[in-house]
Amino acid sequence: MASILRPKALRAGDTVAIAALSGGLEQEEAALLGRGRSALEGLGFDVRTSPLVDLERRWWWSAAPPRDVAEELNRLLRDPQIRAIFALTGGRTTLSYLDRIDFGAVLADPKPVVGMSDISPLLLALHVRTGLVGVHGELVTHGFGEWEGLASGRHQQYVDIYRRLLTSSGAPGPLPASDGWEPWRQGRARGPLIGGLLNRLIRVQATPFAVPPERFEGAILFWEEIGASTAAIWNDLHVLRQAGLLERIAGMVVGTPTMVEATAGGPPELRDIVLEVLGDRDIPVLGNVDIGHAGPNLPMPLGLSAELDTGALSLTLLEPAVSG
Repeated sequence: MASILRPKALRAGDTVAIAALSGGLEQEEAALLGRGRSALEGLGFDVRTSPLVDLERRWWWSAAPPRDVAEELNRLLRDPQIRAIFALTGGRTTLSYLDRIDFGAVLADPKPVVGMSDISPLLLALHVRTGLVGVHGELVTHGFGEWEGLASGRHQQYVDIYRRLLTSSGAPGPLPASDGWEPWRQGRARGPLIGGLLNRLIRVQATPFAVPPERFEGAILFWEEIGASTAAIWNDLHVLRQAGLLERIAGMVVGTPTMVEATAGGPPELRDIVLEVLGDRDIPVLGNVDIGHAGPNLPMPLGLSAELDTGALSLTLLEPAVSG
């Protein structure tokens, strides 16, 4: 297994930052930002908002030009008072500044970076270059900002799993399952987690920050998709297959599809697409898991060893995501 770099465990009262690592703050998200901030404070943290999180800031489809976003990220990575970085939202920017990241700052002071969607390439690049256990998890707005709408029992489950993940030096244990999980192919597997938003994973593989094939060896590949056709997903999965990556993985976790349209002439279900691409590969596949845009978002720490059991409809984190 490739070496991993665990961030330092957070403590009650630690200062964490909300940062615009891709898209900027929209007017209709202002209330979500406030609620997301409150959710992070409820986890026990002192929360700061970085300067790019500003309704007045905008550059094309981003919070700022790539150089400015990278400078903001690097400032937070270098600041010893900031103990974790939470992405404000997703967007379309991270692939533009991966080559500007101060990876040395990550190695010198590893801290959790949490987000999803367009944050996937950032998490993957940090993991590839440093081994950092970044967390594919909730965004502050469309994520933590929506927690108060969860049923009380489900809300507490999310509070508990994120708190254990970020503050405890013990293994977080089972992720809280929901009724929607489906066993698309039966089996059990153990291996490190790797993945993210499917289309971003495909794109990052064409950059110098591509996940090397050995990182897929014995891994549990997790992915989700939004706003795509089943034909596009089918093609992207075949790209991974032809790259030899699906031959290496031990299992697969598929997030609940969001705004995925069935392409005319093909099967209506994403399950059929996945199983066709896998062919005779007899590995466990768990579908419709709470990762990605369908929300709420279970944390998936990159590089962390997990156990997948489709018979039990369970996904368990077997080792700590943070160091004591």
